[in-house]
Amino acid sequence: MNQSVMLGNETDASDAFSRQSVVFDEIYSTNTIINYKRGRVREHVMQYLKPGSKILELNSGTGEDAIYFAQQGHHVHATDVSTGMQGVLSQKSEPYRDLISFETCSYTQLDQLKNQGPYDYIFSNFGGLNCTGELEKVLLSFDTLLKPGGKVAMVIIPPFCLWETLLIFKGKFKTATRRFFAGKGRTAHIEGSYFKCFYYKPSFIINTLHKSFNVLGVEGLCTIVPPSYIEGFAEKHPKAYSFLKAKEDRLKSSWPWKYMGDYFVISLQKR
Repeated sequence: MNQSVMLGNETDASDAFSRQSVVFDEIYSTNTIINYKRGRVREHVMQYLKPGSKILELNSGTGEDAIYFAQQGHHVHATDVSTGMQGVLSQKSEPYRDLISFETCSYTQLDQLKNQGPYDYIFSNFGGLNCTGELEKVLLSFDTLLKPGGKVAMVIIPPFCLWETLLIFKGKFKTATRRFFAGKGRTAHIEGSYFKCFYYKPSFIINTLHKSFNVLGVEGLCTIVPPSYIEGFAEKHPKAYSFLKAKEDRLKSSWPWKYMGDYFVISLQKR
């Protein structure tokens, strides 16, 4: 895919999330499974963070994670290509201005960041990096941004999700197979804007970074717990949700479960 097409896709994604920024927190803050996912990701990240770490956050959205990490005493430089998301983040992060800075920048143009670090940690949550077909370019930029021994954690949407595939038995063939036929990207739709979404395996990230990074861990996210788009599951079936949550918490890092989720969480360390 040529550069102009990729930049166009980024512009479309930026427009979509800028439109959604004003209602983003209202839509998602009360979703039980989204809160479960956030808790899981933060638990994963916190095990690798040293006190007072300097974090570069990619696709920071409205700043939910930036504020959380600031509350734990870390310094966060929160970046996003969406001006709408950056605007909301600016307002929300005011009480933490000593710990949170922000910059509108695409993760495909990190060489243009005004704040080049170096950082102790790079973090990207909830599939933001799936909005680019140039993930290799993004990954290869991490080396110069991180200190020796620095770490990176990414939450990525893979090309296979067990729960999503099972929807074929409910007659939802299009949803059940949408990742299978998305080699050149699948069109996503948010707030009247269309853009491409690309799916990546853990092996792609590991192979791209193998010369300079060691893998610390891979976890499946919403592998046994249903994805959050199966609305109301946790509220309608609290006992089943608690049972599935306990199973996933136990098996999240085990084969094959770590490869079958709606997302996977991967952490690596620069050598």
